[in-house]
Amino acid sequence: MNSPHRNPHLPPSHLLLALAIVAVWGTNFVVIKYSLAAFPPFLFAALRYVFALLPVVFFMPRPKVPWWNLGAYGLLTGVGQFGVMYFAVNSQISPGLASLVVQTQVFFTVGFAMFFAKERLKLYQVVALAVAMLGLVIIALHTDATTTFLGIALVVFAGFSWGAANTVSRQAGDINMLAYVVWASAFSIPPLLLLALVFEGGWAQIQDSMALAPVGAWIGVLWQSWANTLFGYAAWGWLLSKHPAAVVAPAPLLVPIFGIGASAFFLGESLPVWKILAAGLVITGLLVNLFWPTLEVKIRKWIF
Repeated sequence: MNSPHRNPHLPPSHLLLALAIVAVWGTNFVVIKYSLAAFPPFLFAALRYVFALLPVVFFMPRPKVPWWNLGAYGLLTGVGQFGVMYFAVNSQISPGLASLVVQTQVFFTVGFAMFFAKERLKLYQVVALAVAMLGLVIIALHTDATTTFLGIALVVFAGFSWGAANTVSRQAGDINMLAYVVWASAFSIPPLLLLALVFEGGWAQIQDSMALAPVGAWIGVLWQSWANTLFGYAAWGWLLSKHPAAVVAPAPLLVPIFGIGASAFFLGESLPVWKILAAGLVITGLLVNLFWPTLEVKIRKWIF
């Protein structure tokens, strides 16, 4: 496996790519909520990976990674991350808050990297993660009819699965990440369909949901498959293969800015002071983590 470059921060082109990814991921929570009105959550997740797999898989050779690696990534992202998160967003947590809570992936990604890749966490990164964590604690203290403790716990589990998937994808090394995401999708579909059959009314209900779904809901499925999965996760995996996890993993902390903003604009989700404060703390943690190395160098030059 080729080891990631040890750049202390993202170069401009990579930073712009990261911003494009998080813009898609953040606004995507509105699409999720809209499509869940037509599809039950596990079926919705299964359809996402069906169209991520087909027909692209016929035009891309399987990446040269072990089958267990593809399977682990497919299960972690398909079932652990999105299957669970769709279930939570369907009735247990608002889309905007889900976009914020799922950023617990940062802590899991960095923690796994420290354990498996022996990456060292620097002091400024500890401070950054602590500040972001405080924002998530504020959310946990404000449960209501639209956001339950179960919803928070489920989305935290989705963040854990995302962090574990990040670790698995880094083990794949320097490969074609688009092909990797496409082939891994094959392992997401069977367990999600099984969950849909068992918990969402059986085959008859699945057929009815697909037959009655409006065009907009199907567009939402394709957006999940192509923009969110094929572009977002392939590009994200590529960034993780080029940089230490502690540098790349905090970038999606910008997702809540897009997620909360889009949910407020399109879904009428409220923006009380506590929610703005929580998002502000999370984003502050991101900014410290991303820009402190550059700022520290400039401060040292200015002083000395």
